[in-house]
Amino acid sequence: MFRIQLIVFYPRQISSSNFPFSLNGKNKSLKASTRYVPLEKPSLYISKVFPPLWRDSKQEARMRKDDSTNWLRQSEQLLHIQDHDFAMRPGFGGLMVLMVILTRIPTGFDLHYWKDERLSFPSTTNKSMTFDHRLIKKIWVPDIFFVHSKRSFIHDTIVENLMLRVYPDGNVLFSLRITVSATCFMDFSRFPLDTQNCSLELESYAYNEEDLMLYWKQGNKSLNTDEHISLSQFFIEDFSASSGFAFYSSTGWYNRLFINFVLRRHIFFFVLQTYFPVMLMVMLLWVSFWIDRRAVPARVSLGITMVLTMSTILSGMSASMPQVSYIKAVDVYLWVSSLFVLLSVIEYAAVNYGSNSTRQARYFRRSDAKPNSTTSQLCFLGCLLNVILHFPNVGISSYLSHRAVVNGGVNGSETSASCKIAQRRGSERIAASTRINNHVIDTYSRIFFPIVYIIFNLFYWGIYV
Repeated sequence: MFRIQLIVFYPRQISSSNFPFSLNGKNKSLKASTRYVPLEKPSLYISKVFPPLWRDSKQEARMRKDDSTNWLRQSEQLLHIQDHDFAMRPGFGGLMVLMVILTRIPTGFDLHYWKDERLSFPSTTNKSMTFDHRLIKKIWVPDIFFVHSKRSFIHDTIVENLMLRVYPDGNVLFSLRITVSATCFMDFSRFPLDTQNCSLELESYAYNEEDLMLYWKQGNKSLNTDEHISLSQFFIEDFSASSGFAFYSSTGWYNRLFINFVLRRHIFFFVLQTYFPVMLMVMLLWVSFWIDRRAVPARVSLGITMVLTMSTILSGMSASMPQVSYIKAVDVYLWVSSLFVLLSVIEYAAVNYGSNSTRQARYFRRSDAKPNSTTSQLCFLGCLLNVILHFPNVGISSYLSHRAVVNGGVNGSETSASCKIAQRRGSERIAASTRINNHVIDTYSRIFFPIVYIIFNLFYWGIYV
């Protein structure tokens, strides 16, 4: 919360006699009693109307500037800034120690501690003195930078967020608020069920290990953060501090500080946007196993619709996912689900092809039996016509296989009885054959596809989660 204080100056006494002009209420025009001042020159106008107030404001601004200059000059005299060359680091010729504390992650408050005896000053109360950004430009500060930084800046609202605190013995506390955008090398082989390890690395740009030593002042406690940190895509599971060295062939070894983060990706978004819709598409296609095989438009349109829907989901995910050259976890799930959709379409093609092949084979097997007489042929045709009238939805191939029984009858009674027996047996076999042809592949598919898909999901979520 910010508090802005506005200071308004008013003259001690304002009356109509104090104003060198009068206000006409009709036309809202200004009439000067002594001299007309055009409004195009507001400074001259104000100086004519309130000359004491205008002069006082300019004097107060000049006095404030002088006070600021005097305060800065006194601070420089107190810290003996003019007596030393602050272009050189403290303790030149020996090893300097710099302690670092990083607070308020991720808003970014960086605290540096070091000792510069050149800034020591006498004090009876042993209290520190705090200075702003104006004095920081006149003394030595460490050249710490973030190694893998892409973009960084120091906050400057309302002024630069810098603070310098100097103790009488020369210990210095330097604090700044900085925001850093850094690179992190991630492995997306388990995306979006992945956990990433990222780090921020601090290092001195000019001073190697012989000149400057960096270390965390309080170990892991040097990293202080607000509770319940949550990013848009990740949970921060853990963060820790460590230190190490970095070698450069041209300049040598440098001290380096590490801030290690363990980031776990939010999965709920991907479950709602990817996994759950794909799972519904696969399960919806299993409905076709309960549709009659003769309903060709219904089963074909359902299969084609699911294939197009899966291709749309795949293209949408490919556009939003990281572009890497290896297989990700979400790719495995999407392509296996697409394979189940494709197999469901192929299953109906197999059912339709198998039914047509069986019907044609039974029709061509009737050629091995020959009729004995014209009467038996007529009886055969009558029985065949009777079967067609009673069973219009089935083929005649099953009945044709029983024409030998019909042909064995000689007289009318035997022929009629034979026709009835052949008709009954043929109808039973035709119904049984039709029932088997309609459900043998679909029946197994109703059980096989769900079981295999459930087993795949168990293995998938067990391995990647």
